[in-house]
Amino acid sequence: MAPQKTVAKQQSSVPANAVDSLWKAYSDNTPKRLKFIDSFLVFLMLSGIVQFLYCVLVTNFPFNAFLAGFSSCVGQFVLTASLRSQVNPENKETFKEVSPERAFADFVVGSIVLHFFVFNFLG
Repeated sequence: MAPQKTVAKQQSSVPANAVDSLWKAYSDNTPKRLKFIDSFLVFLMLSGIVQFLYCVLVTNFPFNAFLAGFSSCVGQFVLTASLRSQVNPENKETFKEVSPERAFADFVVGSIVLHFFVFNFLG
């Protein structure tokens, strides 16, 4: 019976070890610029989830306001994910002609256009 308990203990610690090793590799190998972008992506995702849950659980009375806010979160998430992939040093070969400054300028212009449409959708 004792070997079965140790096997079960080892199997339950495997996911924890995998998560720990993933977090350690992320924190050691990811540049601070990408970590900052990732934290903004997490914020956008949580903001969209909260808006969706509010719409489902409480009310969706100004439905166009919900659609504007939710589409703003989704659109900004897509733009930020694109910025992350263009700024990532490991993707230099894929984005040879795009400098980090150019990628950020594209991100800013895309965000302005996105929020212009979101603001107009609010009415």
